Amino acid sequence: MKFGIGAPLRRKEDPAFVTGHGRYLADTVPPGAARAVMVRSQYAHADFTIANADEVRAMPGVLAVITAADTAHLKPLPSINVVRNHDGSAVPVPEHPILPASRVRYVGDSIAMVVAETEAQARDGAEALVVDYTPLPVAADMRAAMDAGAPAIHAEGPGNVAFDYHLGDVAAAKAAVDSAAQVAEIELVNNRVVTNFMEVRGAIGSIEPDTGRYVLQASTQGVHLVLGILADFVFAQPRDRFRIITPDVGGGFGTKYFCYREYALVLVAAEKTGRTVAWIADRSDHFLADYQGRDHITHARLGFDARGRIVGMQVDTLANLGGYMSQLGAFVPTNGSAMLPGVYRIPVLGARVRGIYTNTVPLDAYRGAGRPEAAYVIERAIDKAARDLGIAPETLRKRNYIPPTALPHTTKGARTYDSGEFKALHEQAFEMADAKGFKARARESKKRGRLRGIGHALYIEACSGGGEERARLTLGTDGILTVRIGTQSNGQGHHTAYAQLASEALGIDPERVRVVQGDTDEIAFGAGTGGSRSIPVGGTAVKTGGDKLAEKIRKIAADTLEASAADIELYEDGARIAGTDRTMSFGDIAAAAPEPLDLTEGRLPQAPTFPNGMHVVEVEVDPETGTTDVVKYTVLDDFGVVLNPILLEGQIHGGIGQGLGQALMERTVHDADGQLVTASLMDYCLPRADDFPDIVFATRNVPCKTNPLGLKGAGEAGAIGASPAVTNAVVDALHRAHGITHIDMPATPETVWRAIREATTG
Repeated sequence: MKFGIGAPLRRKEDPAFVTGHGRYLADTVPPGAARAVMVRSQYAHADFTIANADEVRAMPGVLAVITAADTAHLKPLPSINVVRNHDGSAVPVPEHPILPASRVRYVGDSIAMVVAETEAQARDGAEALVVDYTPLPVAADMRAAMDAGAPAIHAEGPGNVAFDYHLGDVAAAKAAVDSAAQVAEIELVNNRVVTNFMEVRGAIGSIEPDTGRYVLQASTQGVHLVLGILADFVFAQPRDRFRIITPDVGGGFGTKYFCYREYALVLVAAEKTGRTVAWIADRSDHFLADYQGRDHITHARLGFDARGRIVGMQVDTLANLGGYMSQLGAFVPTNGSAMLPGVYRIPVLGARVRGIYTNTVPLDAYRGAGRPEAAYVIERAIDKAARDLGIAPETLRKRNYIPPTALPHTTKGARTYDSGEFKALHEQAFEMADAKGFKARARESKKRGRLRGIGHALYIEACSGGGEERARLTLGTDGILTVRIGTQSNGQGHHTAYAQLASEALGIDPERVRVVQGDTDEIAFGAGTGGSRSIPVGGTAVKTGGDKLAEKIRKIAADTLEASAADIELYEDGARIAGTDRTMSFGDIAAAAPEPLDLTEGRLPQAPTFPNGMHVVEVEVDPETGTTDVVKYTVLDDFGVVLNPILLEGQIHGGIGQGLGQALMERTVHDADGQLVTASLMDYCLPRADDFPDIVFATRNVPCKTNPLGLKGAGEAGAIGASPAVTNAVVDALHRAHGITHIDMPATPETVWRAIREATTG
């Protein structure tokens, strides 16, 4: 198929974006809209009162000061997919109010929204609002928050422990590791990161004049999740009382998946003022109020027999929740723990995961949502074990891979892998990376005063699950096929990918395909974009629906052209009798149809897909400055079937950027008072183009057996494999030169320099 599955089509979206014609949320603020600014807490833990709200309301241009009193009729934000404790007891969830009435729990916690004619007037009002604080003791550090006598953040979390979840058999795992011939253990910090998408969040609220419906425009990863939370939980009103719209989105990475306080507040403000109210975040809002990612401390133990085969795995993780249990706050670390076995045969697994409240910004899903954390644990632990056992890391991995003959294989994390060739993928990746030539390259690096290291990681993730996705396909008399779907592109290239799948089914030129997303009035149902699900789930719905529509089109064309439907073939512009010049355009076919060519097809995944891959990384470390340069990067992935190699490689490069950033430079730092020290791009380091080498990327695909198209999700893969591979490479460089066996992310120049100095000076 010229335009179908496997074709390297360039992105349909890009001409508009690169010529400045993208329509992001801030571009859609209507003339005359009122502007809103949030008032946020300056303290990490405090009781407060607002002293002068009425005075601020009387300031020039100020239209409203929205406080907790104005939101008393609203329910709290929910936490969904909450686990149960290991003893079977329910996990109590503290209220996460739209606006707290008297207590704040992190710096940046919301206190009020000031609405004015202009943004400048709203900022003046926000700065003039006097908030009287009574500071309370702060627990900003996870371990300190669990100490006896630590300040209680929520009554529902005794000892600041929100939940205590077990996976597998914790007692049996401990016994297996304790009795093993050889034991390796490691403690790992998975550092907290701030998403830093290019487009910050925003929300525009209005009341529909004729119907009184709430209309919210917001930068999201799916309008239907926001609709469900606002209607079913916060406002407790029927869903048809709301319309949610999302225009072009400049990055999401999980963080824009959720319903935030400001989405409800702009609707309250619009109702109160009778105006359209726009709130557009600034970068400070993003650092202080958007859910952040990762932030785990994990102690892992691996037991081995005398031959170096794993006999058990014991894991204990503390997962920071921040000041509240966010919407997927409990789900991320517990669901992610199911992937702790990775690609290895592990006969006994016991994982304990405790969620900890701290006086910090809440945490939630960030690219990979628990699976990168799990991959980091097992891939770092395997490397540490190899050094402890005196075995090469690649050799130890090969001894423990799940062989293809054992698939399907159900792990002790209760995940059933359907496909994969892990050892063969490993060997091919090493050939691509010229791993055999590493020693010669290391000698050259040494001549230049650099320490060279090589690291690798073979990740696997579970993705492409979640709820049902439906695609509505409509062929118009203008010959345009409209695909309406409830996912939300935020940089992935959905318009191109869905057009290709439609082309695969219908033969239609992708330029004739119009993709509609981001409007609950246009799209009745959707589960949004997240968990690498859009193409394996939404795309499968498009392809299946396209196949059914193609049957209808062939029948209409056959009747009109007086031929057998079996002789009708579809091509870019319509249908034709095979081997002849007798054709019928798509527009004419739609016009000839006895009823509109309009159908809806759903896809409810019964099992996740399991993409996997090997990252092989080489770094050079300057021992005098601690600076690390990534000088060689090779990736070999298994995505089952490649829909579009250009889109795919873009996803992998982007994910590697985020994984590399976390491994080498990204870190959020809170001081003892809970102040976010790294609260701007002046202090928070992000990777730049010159931090990357050329990335050598290829695929070695084994079609997925649980997806009709053989597809495996790809959106998060780069971020999952990169962090452990880069960190393993840094540790390898330091171990070869100085015997160092561990370093935590991020391996900043200071961290590396100090590790070298401690190793060389004692």
